Amino acid sequence: MEQAGPGRGAIPIAGAVTAGVGLAVQARLNGELGSRVGDGVTATLASTSVGLLGLLAIVPLLPVGRRGLRLVRAAIRSRELRWWHLAGGVCGAVFLAGQGISVGSVGVAVFTVAVVGGSAVGGLLMDRFWGGAGAPRPITVARTAGAVACVVAVAVTGRGAWGGSGTLALVVLPVFAGVAIAVQSALNGRVGAVAGSPWPATLINFVVAAGSLSLALTIRAGFGGDLPGHLPAEPLLYLGGLIGVGVVSVATIVVRRIGVLVFGLASVSGQLLGAVLLDVLTPGPRPSVATFAGVAITFGALVLAAHPRFRRSESVQDVRSPVSGPR
Repeated sequence: MEQAGPGRGAIPIAGAVTAGVGLAVQARLNGELGSRVGDGVTATLASTSVGLLGLLAIVPLLPVGRRGLRLVRAAIRSRELRWWHLAGGVCGAVFLAGQGISVGSVGVAVFTVAVVGGSAVGGLLMDRFWGGAGAPRPITVARTAGAVACVVAVAVTGRGAWGGSGTLALVVLPVFAGVAIAVQSALNGRVGAVAGSPWPATLINFVVAAGSLSLALTIRAGFGGDLPGHLPAEPLLYLGGLIGVGVVSVATIVVRRIGVLVFGLASVSGQLLGAVLLDVLTPGPRPSVATFAGVAITFGALVLAAHPRFRRSESVQDVRSPVSGPR
């Protein structure tokens, strides 16, 4: 059982917000890479591979990394972890592919707020019916209102985009990506709790994500799909994978302290801080009044879901519920 205190509230939320700022930068890099390559999945695989190579060069050298991988292997053998607990990378691949496909057309801010809706609903359900690495959290009025406010933010922000040719699908895609990222956070939090470190969970996440994307490209090629002939030479475009390493690591640590829903809202609040600035300061779609309204609604949802009274009620729930997950 985790003790209440600053580390259970403000510090994890601040970490999630910081991770969200990183996600905004990652979204722009992956979106630009996808536009240059002409294929979002290929661009995402290239970016993910950079992060994977970095993890493979570091994690096996760290004692905590080697120990964590042994603990995960032992947990799988004892069935404390099931194989699907390691599938967080599949969800991450869906999210990153959504970045590569959608951001270049709808802009970082619209993409980000659309992700809010999916991650809010997914986080609410994951917290209620599983709890990940922590105790299940009830569906309270505050939590439901926060999730609903995020869905309203999606509707407000995307209001001006519904009529564009093919644009509706490009906004719906990140909504599904948001649900996937909520599932990914819960799964990685569970693996990280068993490993006693975020690094083994992050490495496993990237291995699975890269494998999923490679399989998708192989299947597409088998059906006659064309593969891009070359990748851009600018190293900066591939930094999204390294940013993703930091984001997944932070998520693995803090999600079991504050829950999937609050983590999702806090990280998205950080994304919006960076996303609107990126859309203002760089070429591409400009944020509209509706986008700013969606940002305001999302911050309001975070304040509502993370209110001290709401966190105190969760502390009581933590005392009454054992830390557990599916076996």
